[in-house]
Amino acid sequence: MQETHQNTRDAITGPRARLLELSQARGVSLAALSELLGRNPSYLQQFIRKGSPRKLEEQDRATLARFLGIEEVELRETQENSYVKAPGRRETGDWREVPRLDLGASAGPGRVAGGEAAFDTFRFSRRWLEEQGLARAQLFAIRVEGDSMEPLLNDGDEILVDCSPRPFRDGIHVVRLGEAVMVKRVASAGPDRVVLLSQNFAYPPVEVAADEVTIIGRVVWKGGRV
Repeated sequence: MQETHQNTRDAITGPRARLLELSQARGVSLAALSELLGRNPSYLQQFIRKGSPRKLEEQDRATLARFLGIEEVELRETQENSYVKAPGRRETGDWREVPRLDLGASAGPGRVAGGEAAFDTFRFSRRWLEEQGLARAQLFAIRVEGDSMEPLLNDGDEILVDCSPRPFRDGIHVVRLGEAVMVKRVASAGPDRVVLLSQNFAYPPVEVAADEVTIIGRVVWKGGRV
């Protein structure tokens, strides 16, 4: 039985093999990654094991790449990479590179999501990440736009977001509400309800059904100009 399983794994190639490798390395199930995409839990299992769908949609690739901390090109089929050099490993030596996404998290009424590709990286010392309890965190960086989270988060601040799967708890998160992406303090408001809170009292709380909000990740660090 073990040999048959190994042969099945060996038959998986290209982006399917890479996705399987990454999910196992990160300790994240394919079902959880499928749900991250808003798909049924067996979606990625079928993609890897049965080749259906034949390839991932561009938006799904971008979402997975952001979550797994890789370049989107690693999840493309070979024919889609004809003119693209395969990227090297992003985590080597004493440093870890964290992607900066081309997306602002609105600290206000909400920004409509546009491009979410990584356009740059921050380099963090592995020792510092360990000291902050972020050694295993799945991190990306985005900037804050607007003033609703002042004085805690200011317009133009860069924030690190940990999108590792975890049980929900109250805290400051980057969330998607409809097509708008925003950073808010998210708190439970009763059974199947949450409230989105601003630090700036000029912005009233927004209470919604829990299933209307997608929690992209928890804000774990901020940086900005003095």
